[in-house]
Amino acid sequence: MNPMDIPEARAFILHWGEMGTEWGVNRSVAQIHALLYLSDRPLHAEEICERLGMARSNVSGGVKELQSYQIVRRVHVEGDRRDHFVADTDLWDMLMKITAERKRREIDPTIQLLGELAESLEGRGDVPDHVKDRIGRMHDFIGTLATWYADVRRLPKSTLVTLMKLGGKVARLLPRGGKTAD
Repeated sequence: MNPMDIPEARAFILHWGEMGTEWGVNRSVAQIHALLYLSDRPLHAEEICERLGMARSNVSGGVKELQSYQIVRRVHVEGDRRDHFVADTDLWDMLMKITAERKRREIDPTIQLLGELAESLEGRGDVPDHVKDRIGRMHDFIGTLATWYADVRRLPKSTLVTLMKLGGKVARLLPRGGKTAD
């Protein structure tokens, strides 16, 4: 069945596209992802074009973007020479893949640049100390987040889900008595 024939599914696809723009993802890419996520079978590019009312070039580019995130893959359908596509439906795996790709594209280059800037500022007397300090602290902070992410990513899925469900309650296990930082 075509998900676009179901009002709630159509609303989800349209909303996913809107949310994609909030997350820095092209609306068409997010809608293609939502359609494939809801589809009960692999779809070829022409079907995606037809169902979403998109140009072939938008669909081709969108599918390539989703493949780069490793949340959509090409599959072979027996008796059909066209490429078909399916979306990863394991939400946790999808989150981890998207997070890893966003880190690679956005966070890693920022850490590198901040490190280079901090190094370049060392020993410079013509730059105010607060500028050097703040760039250095930002480098350390984002580096710490990246290290934390790498540590968390290695935990088993079941542990991560448990931690997520614990939410703020996990603070009770910490030495400060569970008080949160302001």
